[in-house]
Order: sequence, then C-alpha cells, then structure tokens
Amino acid sequence: MKKVLLTAMLAVGVLTACQQKEINKSNDDMTTLQLTQEWDKVFPLSENVNHRKVTFETQFGLTLAADLYTPKDLDVEAAAPQDLYPAIAVSGPFGATKEQSSGLYAMRMAERGFVALAFDPSFTGESSGEPRRTASPDINTEDFMAAVDYLSKLSFVDAEKVGIIGICGWGGIALNAAAADTRIKATVASTMYDMTRISGNGYYDANDNEADRHAAREALSRQRLEDPAKMAGGVVDPLPEEAPQFVKDYYDYYKTPRGYHERSGNSNDGWRTIGTQAYANARFLHYTNEIRSAVLVMHGEKAHSRYFGEDAYRYMVEGGAKPNPVPENKQLLIIPGATHCDLYDGGFTEPMGKGEPKNLIPWDTLSDFFSKYLQ
Repeated sequence: MKKVLLTAMLAVGVLTACQQKEINKSNDDMTTLQLTQEWDKVFPLSENVNHRKVTFETQFGLTLAADLYTPKDLDVEAAAPQDLYPAIAVSGPFGATKEQSSGLYAMRMAERGFVALAFDPSFTGESSGEPRRTASPDINTEDFMAAVDYLSKLSFVDAEKVGIIGICGWGGIALNAAAADTRIKATVASTMYDMTRISGNGYYDANDNEADRHAAREALSRQRLEDPAKMAGGVVDPLPEEAPQFVKDYYDYYKTPRGYHERSGNSNDGWRTIGTQAYANARFLHYTNEIRSAVLVMHGEKAHSRYFGEDAYRYMVEGGAKPNPVPENKQLLIIPGATHCDLYDGGFTEPMGKGEPKNLIPWDTLSDFFSKYLQ
C-alpha cells in the first residue's frame, strides 16, 4: 500500500521510480515552436467559441505555447474592437497539458463571454525549455504572470479585468501568483494541491519531519549524480488491485480515452526524478493572507486533496500575524459528491469516462464569480 501511495504522488509531479522512457523532444528549436495545428484535445470544440494557437514569452526567456479561446462574436482581427473583454489565464493540473483540463476550463469560460488562454507551462507540452518535464516554483509562478502579460496586451482585452484559474497543482501556483501580482483581479483554485507542501511533507503531512525530509534529500542528491535524466513515471500502470480510490481516479482520467494525451506527463512517463526537487524546499502560501483581490477556492466534497483547499482558504482569511485585509471577497466552495478528478472535466457516472457526464463543475458559478470581480 505504501508503494502505491508513493506512486500516486506522480499524478501531480511528486517523486517515485519507474523505467525511463524517452521524452518527445519535438521542440528542438526553442525559439520557434512546432505547434500542432489540428484539433487534438480530449474534449470537442464548442461551436460557440473561436480557437487559435498562440505563443508568448516569459521573463526567463522561455516561449510558452497556448490555446486562445474567444467568444464567437469577437473578431480578433478587427483593427479597433469596439468592446474590450475580460480575460482569464488557465493552467493545470500539474503534469497535464493544455489539451486536457485547462483547455476545457478555458473553452467553457469563452462560451460565457471571456477571452481565455490555456497554456502549457515551461518545459512541458508544446512549450519550450530544456530539459523536458522539469519544474520550478519561481519559473511556474512566472508562467502565470507571463500569461497575464500576454492577455493584457491584446487589443481586445481590458487589462484591468484579468483573472486566472489554476487546477490541481496549479491551484497552489495560482494563489502564489495572485499574492505576487496585483494585476490579477480574481483567482480560482480548483481541486488544488499545494505542490510545495506535498513535496516537503508527503500526503496528509505524514512525512513532515526532519528525518524523512533528510532521507528524501539524500536520495535526490544521489540521483543527480547517478542519472539526472531518469524519468519518475506518470500515473501507475498497470493499476494495482489494492490501489486507493484516488489513484484509481487518476488512472481513470489520465490513462483512458477520457483524458489521455500523448504529450501529458501524467499520461505517460511523468517528470524527471529530480524535476520537482526545488518544490520541497519552498512554500507557496506564505503571503496569501495578504491577497486583496478576489479568490474562490473550489474543491470536491469527496476529494482526497480537500484538506489543501480548506487549509489554504483558512490561512488566506485568518493566517499570519494579521487577518487578511479584504476577507469579504474570499470564498470556499465545496462541491457535493465530487472527487478530486471530477473537477478535471465534470466526472462521469461510469469508469473510463463512460456513462452519463456528471457535470459537477459549476461553470455558471465560476462565470458569475469572474463577472463580479472583473468589472
């Protein structure tokens, strides 16, 4: 059981071991990306939105690939659009790509009148960065802020009305970005993980002690010399019979037609074993109790990760030496009956994405939240 739990951490980019496989390095030219132009998402394109591939730069000199979704009535080619639209940048889950959950969230927001950008983080998917599938707390936070840069400069976007959505591990990154960047006027953290907390403490803080952290640091330090390119593996496959339910939920999304994608680390060989090493020695939420802009933390009632969202919300409102200066625009939304992965795509009544959709993501509630605070 302990081995299965360790393997489960791979679904959000934390460490275990698996046979190394070669990463697809299609972006050998890190300046000019070779973007897939055909529709290759795990969801169908809505007839109520327009879509196009775009790229933008980060302050670390990396080029990120993204999908821009816009309302059907918005002419992005117009020389001087009469109306400026509110905009939302979306990323996550940690280890996923824009063809999965983040693209779905962006498309649903575009259906509701927002300009929405789903992007691949640095070193992943179609975005640039070598070595592939590695991560950094500061670089990933910058990814979100660079997406805000990009949206703010579009001729049809109101730069004073920009928000972000972070899913799973990117929920914690979104809160960190909102604490750092006052241009972000509204933030949604959906089914969130705090990647720094789980990297340093393990699930449910079971390894929150010096001895366990030291052992993990020793293992990673040896790995850097033995084989720094070794991959840590994605979602466990084949699925053990004794796997916890949340591991089965990860498998059900990432390893089946419901959510599988060839560029997704979680669907395939995961992260470099040392690729998330810096997360264990960092902490994301230290200044979130000073976020003055609006925040909605959304979690499933039955999610194994629910404690991340509830603790993040509690600290954001009450934590630190002084309570948050603007607590009234902070919300915690618990979705009845929902598991962690149900908030990736709404969930299904049968495994493998079969049966009727559950539609557990409250799209109109998210739209109302952004409409209220992106005024």
